Amino acid sequence: MPDFVLGFGLVAVVLVVTALISGMVERSPLSFPLIFLGLGFLLGERFLGVLEVGPHDEVLEIVATLTLALVLFLDAVKLEVRELGKRWVVPFLILGPGTLIVIGLGAVAIQVIFGWGWTMAFIGGATLASTDPVVLREIVRDTRIPRSVRQVLRFEAGTNDMVVLPIVLVLIAVARAEASSPAGWAEFLAKLLVLGPAIGFAVGGGGAWLMAKVDRHMSVRREYQALYGLGLVLAAYSAATVAGGDGFLGAFAAGIAVVALNQALCDCFLEYGEVTAEMAMLVAFVLFGAVLSSIIVTSALGPPLILAGLCIVVIRPSVLSLVLVRARMSWEARAFIAWFGPRGLNSLLLALLVVLADLPGAELLLATVGVVVLASVALHGSTATPVSAWYGRKVASEVLVEEREDTAAALLGVHEQEARRITPAELDERLRSDDPPLVLDVRTRSKYEADGRRIAGGIRLHPDEVLTWAAWNAQGRAVVAYCT
Repeated sequence: MPDFVLGFGLVAVVLVVTALISGMVERSPLSFPLIFLGLGFLLGERFLGVLEVGPHDEVLEIVATLTLALVLFLDAVKLEVRELGKRWVVPFLILGPGTLIVIGLGAVAIQVIFGWGWTMAFIGGATLASTDPVVLREIVRDTRIPRSVRQVLRFEAGTNDMVVLPIVLVLIAVARAEASSPAGWAEFLAKLLVLGPAIGFAVGGGGAWLMAKVDRHMSVRREYQALYGLGLVLAAYSAATVAGGDGFLGAFAAGIAVVALNQALCDCFLEYGEVTAEMAMLVAFVLFGAVLSSIIVTSALGPPLILAGLCIVVIRPSVLSLVLVRARMSWEARAFIAWFGPRGLNSLLLALLVVLADLPGAELLLATVGVVVLASVALHGSTATPVSAWYGRKVASEVLVEEREDTAAALLGVHEQEARRITPAELDERLRSDDPPLVLDVRTRSKYEADGRRIAGGIRLHPDEVLTWAAWNAQGRAVVAYCT
């Protein structure tokens, strides 16, 4: 059978199965990453032998490259830097160093367990420090969870790519001895950390500006704007790579530029980009499952499983508890955030970069990362629904401090200027005037459900949604918020 027919069949299976089981996945402890990793494992050479994919397979490289570039771009666009304004610095300074500590502890664990050299140990620690937005997707969409808590998880998943990816690339260069002098290292770092991101930033910001200008004059149809956004991702990756920089950092910088320069891509691209990335990610999971089925040695699973336990249960939860020690949140929120740091496709993609660089021991690294990812996907995927439901019930039954904040920065101590208070009599007088204010009922979830009284004409909002609503709906009108 020709390879392209097998490829078409694989994509068909992914698309059809995803649609058919989506409802079941939403209601069960199963997750798409677990299902498709398992499918790839089953189709791999150790079992059915339908998919014979190796770590150096060109198809795997193409799918992995497209997936990582798209994921990095979309992560950057969804970082909400524009919404946070200057306040994004605080969560970045807290969560960024937290990632460095996770990398260091992971490297020590790898060196102790496997006895690898420190360079490869730190590469392994870095690949396993990346949290996967795919497994987190349903959690960050769950409105039962206070928005500030969801934003911490989303912000960490986005910012740790900024930390992890350059570290992996620098360590690969160290292992390959790509630069042997201070001048050589200066040139390498300039290309990696300055040239590639600068080109990506220019492509992303300039491209978004150009589409907005053309759309105002000629009204570009939504489907073409969606395709244009995908073209920007590929252009940023290609331009940065051709110039000698790193294409993945270029793609990430392109997404940052769209937000930081106050540009806007059509929401149709975000929808189309999410769908395209979803398809690419699931196909990549199948391919990685097939690869892992051929390189994981079942008789030597003990050490990787010990590492998985340390990474999942000990290292990240301990570090997150430390860096968030002064955050304004309940113990339930701390436990929720500390638990959900799933390893997934990003870790596999980063490990694949090491394999493609032909470093000694790279396939062993990929196999080890694969075991940790399988364990994480199984544990975090199976607990996402019940743990979210538990935390959601806590929010619905009592007032938790994190529910009053709408951003990660606010949880960490950076607040908006406090609003002026008015009396009920003053509100009544204003409501009778010719220009009455908008009244927002922002009582906490538990208080709103427990109290049957409602404000006539009031708009019901969760307290963690006020600033987001105001950014799009206030339009210069006076707003009065009623809370508990």
